[in-house]
Amino acid sequence: MRTVIVTGDALSLGDLVAVARGEARAELGPDVAQRMEPSRRVVADAVERDTVMYGVTTGFGALADTHVGRADLERMQLSLVRSHSAGVGQPLPDHVVRGLLLLRARTLTVGYSGVRIDLPRRLLEMLDRGLLPVIPGKGSVGASGDLAQLAHLAQPLVGEGRLRRAGEDLRGRPSAELLAEEGLEPLTLAAKEGLSLINGTEPMQVLLALAVDDIGILVKVADIAAAMSVESLLGTDRAYDERVQVIRPHPGQLASAANLRTLLAGSPLVASHRQSDHAVQDSYCLRCSPQVHGAVRDVLDHARRVIDIELGSVVDNPVIVPDGEVMSTGNFHGEPLAFAGDMLAMAVSELASISERRTDRMLDPAFSRDLPAFLAREPGTNSGYMIAQYTAASLVSENKILAHPSSVDTIPTSGNQEDHVSMGWTSMRKLLEVVANVRSVLAVEVLAASQALDFRAVLASPGAGSGAVHRLVRERVPTMETDRNVADQIAAVDELLRDIVVVAETAVGGLA
Repeated sequence: MRTVIVTGDALSLGDLVAVARGEARAELGPDVAQRMEPSRRVVADAVERDTVMYGVTTGFGALADTHVGRADLERMQLSLVRSHSAGVGQPLPDHVVRGLLLLRARTLTVGYSGVRIDLPRRLLEMLDRGLLPVIPGKGSVGASGDLAQLAHLAQPLVGEGRLRRAGEDLRGRPSAELLAEEGLEPLTLAAKEGLSLINGTEPMQVLLALAVDDIGILVKVADIAAAMSVESLLGTDRAYDERVQVIRPHPGQLASAANLRTLLAGSPLVASHRQSDHAVQDSYCLRCSPQVHGAVRDVLDHARRVIDIELGSVVDNPVIVPDGEVMSTGNFHGEPLAFAGDMLAMAVSELASISERRTDRMLDPAFSRDLPAFLAREPGTNSGYMIAQYTAASLVSENKILAHPSSVDTIPTSGNQEDHVSMGWTSMRKLLEVVANVRSVLAVEVLAASQALDFRAVLASPGAGSGAVHRLVRERVPTMETDRNVADQIAAVDELLRDIVVVAETAVGGLA
């Protein structure tokens, strides 16, 4: 297992995803304490001199004009974490919490927050030991950061809230119990440290990063599934010809069309009917796949740029800039992330929408070019994959609701001090639901296309890429000779999606 070194510099998307998925560990770099010390000294001096500094010697939000005396500073920071731990709903899963521990530690190590190294060290120690804070999934408006989620993340540092070991019940146990079992003493928060633990966009960052990583796989799966459907439906590859693609050169479209050309190159099935009367042009769900899949890729590229910037940003408030001045910022506002999440949800929904149409054509004998009804060996006695299309259709319809943007909404909070918010956390939560739905819809298409290719075997074999995927699917899901549980088949293909990309790329020499 590789190690990600946390130095305060930007993390890569790959580093974050690897740590979140438990494929890498993280540890502090050797010079982090020196990097953090100057800003910490500024805070200590402000406390010593009783200088007015937001969140250090004043209250928070609408209470920013309320002075807090030196004797109450530590109690105020603890009270802040307690009062902001107000989330509700199902706790966040292990991989999200792991990513959040890493990102919050990274932000503090940049050296703009004025906190001790004890905080990021403890966050990474918890990560290394598999001690995961129980963080409710709802309760953020996406400005001032995701306050409730970050407060629940912070509670176990002071021995409060709830913790769980990775893989255990999401509800966890009292943090004090697990800390004691691990021989860890709760921390006492110093001036500004409670505030620095709860301000930030890291929860939104984690969800967007995980979605971007997943969708990077799904855009390739969509091209693979489309190629299998083209072959199954005796379609043509003419619309993907480079000569017609370059006259509308959107980057994503060019990449998707190139993938389809690669996947269909040398396909005996495509060649078997190249000169037939029906092969002039196909329906839009086949012919326009590069235009739709490519547009999704272009939105994905924008979202990837947003998360790349975020993973090197400082989203705390206030911050101590290198010349020692303490400045209030708005960097905790989640609007860039909210826009990216909303756009990505709308875009990736279309992968499912066009996929479901391709599936339907394979199942409908009026359009499937002599495939049996619903891909059943004995239609009538068997229903084949009829209801799998219902499932895909229902998820496509659900995505239309989930794709409604959250970022166009706002609601005032904190006595109207925080009077415009991003709702970015909602954007991200919806996005992950959309991604899960899209996975299932693409799994249905690959499942149907695999059954269709079984029927086409008497005519010709598919191309190298489709053939490799077909063999992989058949290792897990045998041909459905007579009706059997379809849900298990869909779930099995869903679990194979990353492997499907690997075997297809291996067979054809790589995909864009």
